[in-house]
Amino acid sequence: MNSVPRTAFSNPIHFLAIGLGSGAAPKAPGTFGTLAAVVLYVPLALLSVEWYGGVVVLAALVGIYLCDKTSKDWGVHDHGAIVWDEFVGYWITMFMIPVTWYWALLGFALFRLFDIWKPWPVRYFDQHVHGGLGIMLDDIVAGVMAWMVLFCVVRYLPHYLPHYPL
Repeated sequence: MNSVPRTAFSNPIHFLAIGLGSGAAPKAPGTFGTLAAVVLYVPLALLSVEWYGGVVVLAALVGIYLCDKTSKDWGVHDHGAIVWDEFVGYWITMFMIPVTWYWALLGFALFRLFDIWKPWPVRYFDQHVHGGLGIMLDDIVAGVMAWMVLFCVVRYLPHYLPHYPL
């Protein structure tokens, strides 16, 4: 893994791209980025479905720019420290999911599974789409896949779990 360039903390675009510093973790930056996304999910989940969806779409669009600019500035496509895509992927995973600690934990595990495993079509987008869009798109698709699984569990198995909010 490449070290994190100094501009990661001095350039606001780079700082956002590295997930407010979470991507600077020396090991497993994607996992640390997703953990930071969980923390930010808690207040985000208080929004209405429409506002939540709007914020996530805006974060994805802004993320294309952030990730593209940062990767070009650093001269490395999808540097490991760039984790804004993990933020968006996790927030997609949690769209319209009840706000409880166990759904947040299961969403985290499912998103990380799909993001690391990269089943088709996640792997296709990771390998064939470049620039900021490519950095974002594989995590967006991983988030959608994780959401589909999580939504089905919430829909069909909720009575097997306690109802403790975050």
